[in-house]
Amino acid sequence: MKKEIEYLKKYYKGNIDDAIKLLEEGKPVQYIVGDVDFYGYVLDVDENVLIPRRETEELVEEVIKRSKDFLNPTIIDVGTGSGAIAISLSKELGINVYASDISKKALEVAYKNATKTNANVTFFKGDMLKPYIDKKLKVDIIVSNPPYIKEDEEIEDIVKNNEPNIALYAKNNGLEFYESILKDAKYVLNDKFLIAFEIGCDQNEDISILAKKYLKDVKVETKKDLSGKNRFVFVYNY
Repeated sequence: MKKEIEYLKKYYKGNIDDAIKLLEEGKPVQYIVGDVDFYGYVLDVDENVLIPRRETEELVEEVIKRSKDFLNPTIIDVGTGSGAIAISLSKELGINVYASDISKKALEVAYKNATKTNANVTFFKGDMLKPYIDKKLKVDIIVSNPPYIKEDEEIEDIVKNNEPNIALYAKNNGLEFYESILKDAKYVLNDKFLIAFEIGCDQNEDISILAKKYLKDVKVETKKDLSGKNRFVFVYNY
């Protein structure tokens, strides 16, 4: 709590006593302040979007590195939420990035963030890969940090009681959205491709099985985050 109060004192622009009361009631400090620093960009966040985490910055880093295997890559961010991934990739790579979400309210936040950071992001509303399939878009890289918490999994109260359930939970032991993306990926991917996922730390083997089920001749690589947990899966064919 002490660390959060110091954060409020530094960044909160309203009445600090009111802010501390909200903190004591269990509201995340990022929602109280109204924004968060992600990959060097200050992005608005509210209860309609997941609070971007440090691990997702690591995913962005990896995609930037791996994007060098492509010439002028076309990238989509599936389930963009606040727009953090798409905006960071657009700014760092100097390209247009496509991003989508099923939530209209999340997209409003993401659009606002893209505008304030002057990022070149094209947003679509829709479920998983459907908007890209409908628009017959062909892409080189799919990035996604989809909901992956199992429906019966215990999580911290501050997360469960504040962040949008639609951005947290997934059916089929948390694999629902990975399977949806991998099953339909063939409709949007170019011949040479990369799929980059953030995952739950015990899901890499199941996702690897799904990748090899739906995509031919792919390599599947798991990478740990800075805390040593399995956190990212990369599926590629080059």
